[in-house]
Amino acid sequence: MNHPAAAFATQKRALPEAFVAALTACFGERFSMAGAICDAHGKDESMLDPMPPDGVVFAETTEDVQTAMLLCQQYRVPIIAYGTGSSLEGHLLALDGGISLDVSRMTRILAIHAEDLTATVEAGVTREALNAALKDTGLFFPIDPGADASLGGMSATRASGTNAVRYGTMRENVLSLKVVTADGKIVRTARRARKSSAGYDLTRIFVGSEGTLGIITEVTVRLYPQPEAISAAICNFDTTEAAVACVIQTIQLGIPVARVEFLDAACVRALNAHSHMDLRETPLLLFEFHGTPASVAEQAAQVQEIARDHGGQDFSWATAKEDRTRLWKARHKAYFAGLQMKPGTRALTTDVCVPISALAESITTTSAELRASKLPSMIVGHVGDGNYHVMLLVDPNVPADYEEAESINRRLVSRAIQMDGTCTGEHGVGLHKMQFLLEEHGEDALDLMRQLKNAFDPNNILNPGKIFPAASSA
Repeated sequence: MNHPAAAFATQKRALPEAFVAALTACFGERFSMAGAICDAHGKDESMLDPMPPDGVVFAETTEDVQTAMLLCQQYRVPIIAYGTGSSLEGHLLALDGGISLDVSRMTRILAIHAEDLTATVEAGVTREALNAALKDTGLFFPIDPGADASLGGMSATRASGTNAVRYGTMRENVLSLKVVTADGKIVRTARRARKSSAGYDLTRIFVGSEGTLGIITEVTVRLYPQPEAISAAICNFDTTEAAVACVIQTIQLGIPVARVEFLDAACVRALNAHSHMDLRETPLLLFEFHGTPASVAEQAAQVQEIARDHGGQDFSWATAKEDRTRLWKARHKAYFAGLQMKPGTRALTTDVCVPISALAESITTTSAELRASKLPSMIVGHVGDGNYHVMLLVDPNVPADYEEAESINRRLVSRAIQMDGTCTGEHGVGLHKMQFLLEEHGEDALDLMRQLKNAFDPNNILNPGKIFPAASSA
């Protein structure tokens, strides 16, 4: 597909011979310019066409990252951090070529301080690997974006997920980072104390910076005690409006649900087909309650009463661990289930987040637009914090499909911003959402961001062309 995103790409230049020789001397077989390896590091889960780097370095230590960074700085070569490749907005595409720095081999869990409820891991550790290491401690790490993403990538994109309504996002759960800066310095952004008033909050500057200010090599995160009791429930509704109204009232009453996910009827049909479920194919909410047995029962009773007031059916419970696992595993496969609604298509996946008071209007207006479109689509979302996702399926051989999908996306995002929301609640900006930052933040705020980028990375070697429009590295 000759995707319009090709307009993002800039003129690539051949890697300097001396630079290639230096990388080869430093990394040996852990540096590759093989076409297949570069191609694999030049694509993500977005609609954007692949843009491979010129070479890939497989880092195993922070010092490896530092070495690669110093060489890229010396030769003014772009460098792009790569974790698991699960991003959705073109974060890792090599607009200017350069080097992809793969941290997936940095998988050591460096410390678990159970008494302090913290863990420190290398950037390539995935959320599932961390939770597997925690299984005998009585603790868990709750941030759950669906994909088994790396903690470094999750920090870089400020990820969240299904548990965010109770436990927050990476912004709230990263205590400290180790970062290699553009000039090759190794910086620790904070100590492990749970709060600090000492100096600028460097941790929050790097969380969400998408690899444009530095490359994260270690992450210290908050942990939480495993709940004594967990119960999940499914509640069907006749309409999207009723389901969303139930969520809004639940949140406004302060009921501490751990998860509340909205699936429209199209998403439910896709999950049934893909994961062999037997869910009733109407708009539904998936709830999960954490706490003591008594508090879980109280939360569930309160929410069920609210649901009935909005025409919801009685809860269908999943209290056994294997039943809950099956339910959430199916939910996390919604993206792949959606692709099967029309095989051969590609997915334009977008997300917005709005204040909870605006959620009903935002979702119902979007639902009406999707019903009026010929494109297969679905809505799924972490609606407890006002965040939801839209998937639109596009035939790669029909340019009009892409144009229609982007038109729907532009209206969706503009509505969210007008409601005092944001163009992305968790996917990040990357390439695809750059066009909305001016509308959301204003020119003065964007100028401050550009000044920050220039101060941290004056030669523009760190993931150039992301968040802000592309500019070839000098």
